[in-house]
Amino acid sequence: MADAQHTGEPDNTAVRTALWRALHVRADPPPHVLDDEIGLRLVDPADDWRDRPDMDPDTTRGFRAAMVARARFIEELVAEQADHGVTQYVLLGAGLDTFVQRRPELAARLRVFEIDQPRTQAWKRDRLDALGYGVPEALHLVPVGFEAEEDWLEPLTAAGFDPGRPAVLASTGVSMYLTEETTTATLRRIAGLAPGSTLAMTFLLPPELLDEADRPGLRRSKEGAQASGTPFISFYTPSRMLALAREAGFATARHVPGTDLADRWFAHRPDGLRPSTGEDFLVATV
Repeated sequence: MADAQHTGEPDNTAVRTALWRALHVRADPPPHVLDDEIGLRLVDPADDWRDRPDMDPDTTRGFRAAMVARARFIEELVAEQADHGVTQYVLLGAGLDTFVQRRPELAARLRVFEIDQPRTQAWKRDRLDALGYGVPEALHLVPVGFEAEEDWLEPLTAAGFDPGRPAVLASTGVSMYLTEETTTATLRRIAGLAPGSTLAMTFLLPPELLDEADRPGLRRSKEGAQASGTPFISFYTPSRMLALAREAGFATARHVPGTDLADRWFAHRPDGLRPSTGEDFLVATV
């Protein structure tokens, strides 16, 4: 991996997600649900990165399909909201997201705020500069320890976010690492933003709600997260997540099953690629 020059490096989860998105392009036949190899360039792994056990093209098929499906879902939601006049987009726990670099025509209509750990933000800024992308005026990297339960709204506002104007907020692959109390506080904070704001957040289902074939994969993921020091600590039934959103003060809240995304973008593929079950969306509006 490229030298982080004493700025630290992104966590293993962010790296794995970026590499899975690239693996979708390189290992799966078209049509590609998401065309993203910029994350691979950011990570700059060794030439044998596809030999990593967590990059096995067969055993990771469902996981990488789920990663690109959730990214596609978010980006279509952002485009839809931009068409309705929303001009702010906030990524909570942004990791190595590449929306601004891949979708410059859409990003140009928005002010994009990426919230993540300070070490990840510093590393990403260095890599964007090294690759010639830089950090455009419309992109704001907001270094906040979101997972550490720090207040993120104040530094977000200081970075130029206007809490009085509607926004799209996305949080994917984060809630499983947070306590329910932290997630509840996040929901309340977002529900207090301007009317017309929309949140899209993923959550992990309890194992008993997964398809039988996907339970061993969840178990391996849970064990891997535990071993890397970032254990899964929160799982939610759809009814529980909807209740939390309504209690937080959202005007509307709906559950979008991962199977809906699978039906939308993976139906009738000759290769049989389909996202694994286990991660669903909450979409809530203020």
